[in-house]
Amino acid sequence: MPAAPEFDSVLVWFRRDLRAEDHAALMQATRRARRVHCAFVFDREILDALPDRRDRRVDFIHGSVLELDALLRRAGGALQVRHAHAREAIPALADELGVQAVFANHDYEPAARDRDSAVGRALAAAQRRLLTFKDQAIFERDELLTGQGRPYSVFTPYRNSWLGRLDASDLAPHVVQLEGRLSDGAGVPAVPTLAGIGFEPTGLRELGVVPGASGARAAFEDFAKRIGRYHEARDYPGVRGPSYLSVHLRFGTISIRELVRFAWQTRLADAANAAGAASWLSELIWRDFYFQILHHHPQVVDQAFRPEYDRIRWVDDEALYRAWCEGRTGYPLVDAAMLQLERSGYMHNRLRMVAASFLVKDLGIDWRLGERHFARKLIDFDLSANNGGWQWAASSGCDAQPYFRIFNPVAQSRKFDPQGRFIRRYLPALAALPDRDVHAPWAAAPETLSKAGVTLGVDYPLPVVDHDAARKATLARYAVVRRPPGGAATT
Repeated sequence: MPAAPEFDSVLVWFRRDLRAEDHAALMQATRRARRVHCAFVFDREILDALPDRRDRRVDFIHGSVLELDALLRRAGGALQVRHAHAREAIPALADELGVQAVFANHDYEPAARDRDSAVGRALAAAQRRLLTFKDQAIFERDELLTGQGRPYSVFTPYRNSWLGRLDASDLAPHVVQLEGRLSDGAGVPAVPTLAGIGFEPTGLRELGVVPGASGARAAFEDFAKRIGRYHEARDYPGVRGPSYLSVHLRFGTISIRELVRFAWQTRLADAANAAGAASWLSELIWRDFYFQILHHHPQVVDQAFRPEYDRIRWVDDEALYRAWCEGRTGYPLVDAAMLQLERSGYMHNRLRMVAASFLVKDLGIDWRLGERHFARKLIDFDLSANNGGWQWAASSGCDAQPYFRIFNPVAQSRKFDPQGRFIRRYLPALAALPDRDVHAPWAAAPETLSKAGVTLGVDYPLPVVDHDAARKATLARYAVVRRPPGGAATT
């Protein structure tokens, strides 16, 4: 005879895991409880602080919640949705429903960990439990440590350890059986409208972004056909090279185990696509790497991972910063990247590095300002990866590029957008320039500019800085990282 369920009723709290398939907390709940309630909170602690009522992330979450609720209702349940402060709403809902425990998946961000601690204390005070599970990472927290028992801070040995430990059990799907377990959804109110939580539509579908597990599935199936070229195409913003799954990973509309399993099996068993799969798998491992960095070093949210980099004196120039934010630097690849971000909420990964390097090492502006701008605009914003990427560009992070390695935005443009296809998409004023000149219009002959209908300073800005001069200034600015506090420079 099967063992009796451990709990009579529990509540599954969905957060950044908006799917019902291969879901750790939901699997545990349906196995360990007779009745399972499900909930999502539009957390006012987060939403009330957002400056833009047309936030693409909220629109994506709302669409994904609607789809999840519809799936649960087809299975006989429903999603209890609240627009409130989660740290108060979840204990209150647990009390209202009379559940014995709340099940959720781990979140690694400092604010989320603080929220979960508060919820756990409130539940414990009412003789209830908060049980959380690994779901959004393959290896987390202390699961991979160096031979000295310390967290990794360099990616390559971390990746080697990650690959050496991986086996089929780490990628096994968490099979969810909803039938007969979900609490009756009759009478559960419908999900509030987007307007009901104070936000407006953002036209996601017109941008090619489809929320929910259905959107994730479509994006995954599309990428699976292209994965063989990933290692060759991923750096070129003018072609369809990336997976475009980052937003789905961010909000958990697809399982990381399924994606890693596909990459792993393709790498091992499909020679024609193995190189692309290996390259993509490495990118998925970076995701785990940054999760564990944030877990072990939460101070990176506000401080440099390498403390000596906080001695740098950054340029305080609001006009330069606004020019960067608004795509008016006079460097076409940088400007096109920033306009892509503004218009779509997405930026190609190669361009994230180029744009970040330009802000920090051409304009000399604090990386934290760029990180915050990306945090406001990126639909796939993930604190650990965003912080890791910006600290990499600023040379202040773990395993970052050396401070003296400074991207030349024109060289990057010529290498990764050689025909100017991406530039022309976002900067139509430059569309008629020849390929050789579209990367650096200020260097074009006057007759070439005239023929293309471009007047610099009118149709397109002149460069806000000279790259060669900026490079020298950056090397001088970064000299402080080579000397101890109050001491002379070391060699």
